[in-house]
Amino acid sequence: MGNSQMDRSPAMPLRLGILISGRGSNFLAIAESIRAGRLKSVEIAVVISNVPDAAGLERARELGIAAAVFDSRGRKRAEHDADVAGCLKEHRVDLICLAGYMRLLSPQFVAAFPNRILNIHPSLLPAFPGLEAQEQAFAYGVKVAGCTVHFVDEELDHGAIILQRAIPVLETDDPHSLTARILTEEHKAYSEAIAMVVSGEYEIRGRRFIKRAAFP
Repeated sequence: MGNSQMDRSPAMPLRLGILISGRGSNFLAIAESIRAGRLKSVEIAVVISNVPDAAGLERARELGIAAAVFDSRGRKRAEHDADVAGCLKEHRVDLICLAGYMRLLSPQFVAAFPNRILNIHPSLLPAFPGLEAQEQAFAYGVKVAGCTVHFVDEELDHGAIILQRAIPVLETDDPHSLTARILTEEHKAYSEAIAMVVSGEYEIRGRRFIKRAAFP
């Protein structure tokens, strides 16, 4: 994919590769969006996990989606990522979605798929990158929290932002309730962001993701 569009036939559905490490709730939300027709011209080609017993793998198999495991334990990052990249290429994946994938990607992996890797993070970046973002936000006392869908680059939770969804932090919230309410927004936001990328109607200017309708 170049700065704004993927090199594929408009008649062909865009093929997603989804990387998970756990239950894959965002993967399942994407699958449901496709099934319900809210996310069009998209299919899930493969679900890959670095954790052999990740619950999302069984759900993928139940849905008839190809599933693969590349156990990351005790392996060098670049070697592991090379195996994952090979699987993605074997399944002719156009766009990669990290959905609770709890492993940093190697620079070689990111370079192999420029502007073709998306991630969703449970904070309004650049605030609270890294692990336990919801707990970080709650402890900091913020009044607004949310989630961010962004392209992945070589830095942690850093690539160009596609969209964000914000929610108020309620007086009655605790870290668990805030996490649950952010997750609800994540399930909506990821499919919306994928649709924006699939459309090809955008441009990346520096760090800014600009929809074509907004072009001067």
